[in-house]
Amino acid sequence: MSPHPKYRLPRNLSRLSLCAACLLCLTAFAAPAQSARGGDTAHNTADARAAKAQTAHEQPPFQEYKGVRIGMTAAEARKKLGSPTDKGDTQDFYVVSDKETVQVMYDGAKKVSAIALIYINAGDKAPTPKAVTGEEIEARPDGSLYKLVRYPKAGYWVSYSRTAGASPIVSVTMQKIN
Repeated sequence: MSPHPKYRLPRNLSRLSLCAACLLCLTAFAAPAQSARGGDTAHNTADARAAKAQTAHEQPPFQEYKGVRIGMTAAEARKKLGSPTDKGDTQDFYVVSDKETVQVMYDGAKKVSAIALIYINAGDKAPTPKAVTGEEIEARPDGSLYKLVRYPKAGYWVSYSRTAGASPIVSVTMQKIN
């Protein structure tokens, strides 16, 4: 059965939703997988440097999206962002434009536990790595970027990810540290 035309989402939304979910999962699980590596001196040295750099960070430079912050109630977040494209008890999905989507996740207390932003070929509309993590990120050989920084005192981590290519996808995620 076809959805009512009023509720029909843009054609590329299903692809967009899949990209958003994949990037969020990759971001959320990348750090534990990296810390589980053992015995590799290069990784251990890099981890030690990252830990030292992260202790210097008190507050993340990227603290909110359009006024929505980690720990805010679902009602407060919806008031700031408006009516979601897809509304649920545990998450809301917003299609801001054909180049920008936002997913807001809620915990059992109905408070914001994570915010995931996806920018598709958005150019200067997407935040810079420095605006998200507080530092520049060295590009990988293919041109992609990735960095996750934990802010224990703030109670959450932020990550920045950009795919390689002429039409990059930028993913910015903030998630409460459990």
